[in-house]
Amino acid sequence: MLKHRKVIPSYRPDVYSTEAIIDPYPHYARLRELGPVVWLSRQRVYALPRYAECKAVLRDDTTFVSGKGVALNPFSNHLSDGTTLNSDGAEHDRRRKLVAHRMLPRALRAISANVDEQAAAVVDAAVARGEIDGVLDVAAALPMAVVPDFVGWPRDSREHLLDWGGATFDILGPLNRHAARAVPDTLRMLRFATRVIRDRAMLDGSLGHDVLLAADDGQLTRAEAAALMIDYIAPSIDTTMSAISNALHLLATHPEQWQLLKADPTLIPGAINEVIRYESPLRAFSRKVLHDNELADVPLPAGARVLVVYASANRDEREWDDPDAFDIRRDAARHLGFGNGAHACAGQGLARLEITAMLNALIERVDRIELAGTPTWAVNNIIRRHARLPVKLIGV
Repeated sequence: MLKHRKVIPSYRPDVYSTEAIIDPYPHYARLRELGPVVWLSRQRVYALPRYAECKAVLRDDTTFVSGKGVALNPFSNHLSDGTTLNSDGAEHDRRRKLVAHRMLPRALRAISANVDEQAAAVVDAAVARGEIDGVLDVAAALPMAVVPDFVGWPRDSREHLLDWGGATFDILGPLNRHAARAVPDTLRMLRFATRVIRDRAMLDGSLGHDVLLAADDGQLTRAEAAALMIDYIAPSIDTTMSAISNALHLLATHPEQWQLLKADPTLIPGAINEVIRYESPLRAFSRKVLHDNELADVPLPAGARVLVVYASANRDEREWDDPDAFDIRRDAARHLGFGNGAHACAGQGLARLEITAMLNALIERVDRIELAGTPTWAVNNIIRRHARLPVKLIGV
């Protein structure tokens, strides 16, 4: 008797259209209803919309590899050569270990007082102004005050970092008009990082300085050194911006959750996890299938791409009770917003440090967070964050 092959459901709508980027959750819900593996006919990729399959793929980096790129287009995958994101096994470990000591809790504790001071200054200024843009005046202000120094980016060359960083994520989707528009800024950032390494212009004692010394010792090439600087500066700014602006928006629109947090600041770690679960900073990355394989009884041929949809997995009804509710008391520590397995976000400790500092500063100085206008979402293939967030921080 012939064994029946499982029919793979197909989804035709473009999940990378402007409309789907702005309001993705109805698409994710339909994908999850269709099954654990869904063929996206527009992108010609196998989407994984449910939690269990996403986690399984993230934890199997010998079958589902990153070294062939995580973007949905070959141009961006080529540009990402030399990064930890585009590497596997020993090569990935080698690149990550070059800067791992910077991400250890002991190293982060050494900068925590400065991060707390910067967060307090940002919130004080925002309260004094009254109505603000929560993205530029709060969410971007803290990582821009912390991350460029941490990475070692020259102090006189930071005015384009927000645009450049967003562009380096935008090109990691399909090569659609959003990605095409981001190519020039991506190339500008790569050229600038290359020049910084060539001119030895990074700050002494920084992560970038460590990378340069490793290149001097022959542990990596100069091209890899430039790629690694981008590898850490862009995600460290954009994903933290996303989490802080999303936290502001969610606490403004869920005032009962804000009052819970003010009454009990020990809820901050759980609140951070819930913000990242509920509005995942990264929508999805792909992996390449190294050899013929099966996932959830669905055959996946060697050379195919699977799309790990973090943002959908974090709203999966099979994993979470009432997943569309925002509740900072939920145990959301197992979210996939920072990835999982070997490629779990190396900078998540720094991100948590900054978000914690910001929430502490808000709790101490702000009585209410109120929307002062209609927020708008940034149109980016990968990053989920606001372009503008009009809010009022009403002081205590």
